[in-house]
Amino acid sequence: MHYEGEAEMTDIQKLDPAAAYALLKGNALAVLIDVRDPVEYSFVGHPVGAVNIPFKFAPSMTTNPDFLSLVQAAVPDEKTPIFLLCRSGQRSMAAAEILLESGYQQLTNIEEGFEGSMDGTKHRSTINGWRFRGLPWEQS
Repeated sequence: MHYEGEAEMTDIQKLDPAAAYALLKGNALAVLIDVRDPVEYSFVGHPVGAVNIPFKFAPSMTTNPDFLSLVQAAVPDEKTPIFLLCRSGQRSMAAAEILLESGYQQLTNIEEGFEGSMDGTKHRSTINGWRFRGLPWEQS
């Protein structure tokens, strides 16, 4: 049970891409943040409507020192539902943990990410992920 003034979420929700997309479609206030490097976002593709705020930069995977301030600028209300996505769900989970520690209350990590897990031949987008599930995406 939640009481007035109490945070609605004290942990990070984890959803597969289809379930996350269904919730995103139903909530106009929700924000989808793609935390991948801008090159991944542009050339590999990204969910339609996603905001690109990199958590780490390729190829060194150096953490973006401005990540939190960029999220705060894009989503100033800590009660706004934020969905986070990366390639496979790991970077986005680490980013969600940072946001949770900084006061954001409604965080969802999209498990499987945009490209999903690697298959036996080390290819992605063949067994799971946003793109594999046929959800709306684009390249820029």
